[in-house]
Amino acid sequence: MHHNQTFGEKIFEMCNYVLLGLIGLLTFLPFVYVIITSFSADTSGWPSDYNLDAYRYIFSTKTFVRSLGVSIYITLLGTALSLLTTALMAYSLSYKQLPGRSKIMLLVLFTMLFQGGLIPTYFVVKELHMIDSLWALMIPGLVSAFYLIILRDFFSSVPTELIESAKMDGAHEIVVLLRIVLPLSLPSLAAFGLFYAVGIWNQYFNAIMFINTPDKWPVQVLLRQIVVLASGGLGDGGESVAFYGESVKMAVIVVSTIPIMIVYPFLQKHFAKGALMGSVKG
Repeated sequence: MHHNQTFGEKIFEMCNYVLLGLIGLLTFLPFVYVIITSFSADTSGWPSDYNLDAYRYIFSTKTFVRSLGVSIYITLLGTALSLLTTALMAYSLSYKQLPGRSKIMLLVLFTMLFQGGLIPTYFVVKELHMIDSLWALMIPGLVSAFYLIILRDFFSSVPTELIESAKMDGAHEIVVLLRIVLPLSLPSLAAFGLFYAVGIWNQYFNAIMFINTPDKWPVQVLLRQIVVLASGGLGDGGESVAFYGESVKMAVIVVSTIPIMIVYPFLQKHFAKGALMGSVKG
């Protein structure tokens, strides 16, 4: 609080803090319940009799560990490819002298308003021979038109003097991009990288539509399978997963969420600046 605030302003600010604190607590309580339930063997009421049986079970199944590896693989590779492709395309479109620039931008904007639909998308993936391939989880959504436009606007705001001086020193376009433009846009790349990563990590529909081999399932698809098994099915060794009940479901949610939660704090400071810097010129 500022010392020059009036009494009414102080009361208003305190009420804001209390209200926002209560809202934050309400949004945080479900996460606490999920974590507590994942360690509980009794879910008839408030979780009790805490143990690690659910975590021992999911990590003892080869399927879960393999699916976790698949999700990590496609998230790391897919995010890198998405950032690379988006940056290259945004840098090219930032040049006003680029032939056909306005037509290309029109096509980009068109994809934000209209999409091909499920059946055309499936046939495109099929004709590219990506059915039952992990590429089907990375290539179809490789570039976000929204992120591309923001990044292009930021690249356009980079002082032309820097680029021209680098070219006068003999720097190639790739060198200019790597040595000058990208270092200046690290906050945007960090923010968009996390957005891409979360989108790929949480993929479910594309996986069930394009992936036929269970060994290639990402963790989100396996999560659904475990939820079904925990409702009365059998595990890998024939044991009843229903014995673990809700704790297995909650444990899988916790484990599948941890990687993104670990990355988030390191990139949080870049969010506001990175997501908006492209919309401000100068």
